[in-house]
Amino acid sequence: MSNESGSGSAAVGRRSVLRGGLAASGALLVPVAVAAPAFARSGRPSAPWGVQAGDVTASSGLVWVRSDRPARMVVETSATGSFRDARRWRGPLLGSGSDFTGTAALHGLPSGEQIHYRVTLADPDDPRRTGEPVTGTFRTAPARAGGGVRFVWSGDLAGQGWGINRDIGGYRIYDAMGALDPDFFLCSGDNIYADGPISATAALPDGSLYRNVTTEEKSKVAETLAEFRGNFRYNLLDDALRRFNAQVPSVIQWDDHEVRNNWYPGEVIAATDTRYTEKNVDVLAARARRAFSEYFPISTLRRPDGRVYRVHHHGPLLDVFVLDMRTYRNANSPGTQTDDPQGILGREQLEWLKRELARSRATWKVIAADMPLGLVVPDTTEGKANIEAVAQGDPGAPLGRELQIAELLRFIKHRRITGTLWLTADVHHTSAQHYDPSRASFTDFEPFWEFVSGPLNAGAFPANALDGTFGPDRVFVKAPTVANVSPAEGYQFFGGVDIDGASGELTVRLREQDGTVLFTQVLQPGRVGQ
Repeated sequence: MSNESGSGSAAVGRRSVLRGGLAASGALLVPVAVAAPAFARSGRPSAPWGVQAGDVTASSGLVWVRSDRPARMVVETSATGSFRDARRWRGPLLGSGSDFTGTAALHGLPSGEQIHYRVTLADPDDPRRTGEPVTGTFRTAPARAGGGVRFVWSGDLAGQGWGINRDIGGYRIYDAMGALDPDFFLCSGDNIYADGPISATAALPDGSLYRNVTTEEKSKVAETLAEFRGNFRYNLLDDALRRFNAQVPSVIQWDDHEVRNNWYPGEVIAATDTRYTEKNVDVLAARARRAFSEYFPISTLRRPDGRVYRVHHHGPLLDVFVLDMRTYRNANSPGTQTDDPQGILGREQLEWLKRELARSRATWKVIAADMPLGLVVPDTTEGKANIEAVAQGDPGAPLGRELQIAELLRFIKHRRITGTLWLTADVHHTSAQHYDPSRASFTDFEPFWEFVSGPLNAGAFPANALDGTFGPDRVFVKAPTVANVSPAEGYQFFGGVDIDGASGELTVRLREQDGTVLFTQVLQPGRVGQ
């Protein structure tokens, strides 16, 4: 990169690198039509949607790009931004079958190092005809103890009709997250709102207008594969998000709005919902899943089973257990069953989680849930009083999906699994809940913390009621008192986790969209419950 001498070492921090190199390459991240003439190459492939990396470990990572036409993806990696002694990776052919997206798998990377990468798109018929490279960077996880870990998390992007508003800086929360120089970003779901059309303007309480960037695919609910793809592409029109993607690798999970609000397998949309001509939610989910797999670099989606749930290993200090609380759930109901083996995770995923938690030797075991445990999230779709998440409002013994969570909590206690905590989003406010058997109806578990963050850029909502089954105490909350507060009015949140490399101490900070710290909780390593 332009500010590198060529002799820079891996110790150079990502933040200082970005001030020069990535900032200088910013013109490469905008559509060619508006790029500086020196960068415009007529008839050559271009990547105006930027690049992103995902599921980065101590020795591997995935790099993603989208081309504006058929192209061969080529990746180069180096220890410096000058790309001296670069290593070359031949990526896939990008064509219409994948919406011109592609992911290259990088292996054999040095651990605990800053990796610079650049993606070049070549004409498949003439490899000499190439577009301008697009650059990015990420830091691999440490292989040995001693190095600390920092990551951020949140969820819920472009919801409730609140899209990219350039008058307020677009998705400005991504700049605040990037300024913390995290090792990775955990997105807790609702990466898009496929069921949430975005119009050019929306009225604000003070009489002013919220002005959205609009596209054809965001003008209606997504039903076709092209419309789902267009929803993912919409977010990449935002400058701050593209800058962030080029700086910070992601660990992505999904929830309901990638398909439709509160969906579950086997659901059939009511005839009265005239927004949808396709009423079979399984058909919509299959199309959404394909688009999701095309627009994010996720390791397990490349496997035959194509699942979202997985363990993200980030060195000896941290394992992140990424759950899928959507694909394997049973139908939403009042949640009063006294026997519910399928629950919200499905039996196979629950057994996988128990097995991987018991196997983990990481100091900290973050359970990344796309929905909260003790907050009551109702599903009033079609006028029914059903439950969308886990808690069903009865503070007594576990019922419905609570039974599966009780089984998991009991397992963690009796296997003496240390260092567990839960991170989630979904409810569009931020809070910290401490769960303790001394306050609970179900008591066969050890105390634990659950931290909620979000939204990234969506409507903010009042805090949900608590269910007493697992004894939650809401230690902190910040939420509006009215529903659907716009991003222009605040109440957009993200969280950060820092693990000290020497002591192993873990600190959670809940933050506002500008990075202001609202709440801090310090946890000690090596404990089964705290």
